[in-house]
Amino acid sequence: MAGGVDQVSDAVTQEQEQIILDAVDRFLERDVKPYAHALEQADEYPQDIVDKMKELGLFGATIGAEYGGLGLGARTYSEIVARVSAVWMSVSGIFNSHLIMSAAVERFGTEEQKQRYLPRFATGELRGGIALTEPDAGTDLQGIRTHAVRDGDHYVINGAKTWISNSIQGQVLAVLAKTEKRSDPRHKQMSLLITEKGEGFRVARKLEKLGYRGIDTGELLFEDHRVPVENLVGGSEGRGLNQILGGLELGRINVAARGVGIARASLDEAVAYSQLRKTFGQPICEHQAIQIKLADMATNVEAARLLVRSAAEAYDRGERCDMEAGMAKLFASEAALTNSLECMRIHGAYGYSREFNIERYYRDAPLLAIGEGTNELQRTIIARQLIARNPA
Repeated sequence: MAGGVDQVSDAVTQEQEQIILDAVDRFLERDVKPYAHALEQADEYPQDIVDKMKELGLFGATIGAEYGGLGLGARTYSEIVARVSAVWMSVSGIFNSHLIMSAAVERFGTEEQKQRYLPRFATGELRGGIALTEPDAGTDLQGIRTHAVRDGDHYVINGAKTWISNSIQGQVLAVLAKTEKRSDPRHKQMSLLITEKGEGFRVARKLEKLGYRGIDTGELLFEDHRVPVENLVGGSEGRGLNQILGGLELGRINVAARGVGIARASLDEAVAYSQLRKTFGQPICEHQAIQIKLADMATNVEAARLLVRSAAEAYDRGERCDMEAGMAKLFASEAALTNSLECMRIHGAYGYSREFNIERYYRDAPLLAIGEGTNELQRTIIARQLIARNPA
């Protein structure tokens, strides 16, 4: 890692964690903050920032040290994501989707798959993400139609995927496809395939978005695309849904951490501006109406931060944490939505101007309530786990 940071194990010390976070802060201050606004407005892919992230080791943040990664636990990783998102949320997506793919390979892949791919994932030589969502299947992944048919020593993939991060600039994706059409239950129909770009794998178009710009989001078509059988994650069919859902726990912790970042940035901007802006002869921070907003915003940030930490620590202990990750994702994303709107209200017309960052927070925040499972789905997950853990 740049700046003299050595690879560390999952159980990083507080000193090691601070060294890593300090290096990330320097990177954000020097290489992201001065350029984020212009790149966001232009919806331009931040290639120079990506190159710096390779040097920093972020593409291997959670990959084990034995495969060339930094081996960070979810707690340290989530703090990195929160800090990055407070400066420019799009940057966090460039390495997060990549690390969900990496986690699926590291947790469920064969040793040959780990040795072949993880070192190249860790350096950023191969970058990518996960290809799950389809035009008619998002939250209900069991409704996917993309299929992979065994043909000798290859699978032949046909189908379409949409809203896929890193699909244009990346080189490889973990693709969820049906390998069996008539299995029951339906989740046994699906498998996860490490899919590199090549003939029959094309980007149909780049998708334009309200926010979360800069990161590439594409619609993909697979037309008789051939993938070697040895790229079937884990080597056995029918396990793909469970494999990717395990990775989505980390993804939801990441989305929650992004919410902390957006909520925190909105609070910081609001606190600073409220001390500068004057009405009726005094700074607006002295008006009770503004004080109530700031108090609620600050409480949102702290509560979201603690929920993310709780989920990350459970993940690091190897515990099932879909309820904790769901709680963190639900609350932190709603905190980001609330704080970004309140920040805009406190700033008035300046908050609505494209000249400042406030309108970006407001545009970025809604994605967090949708991505990695809608907040409505999170409530269902939380309730079901609550009942399962507390039988009458």
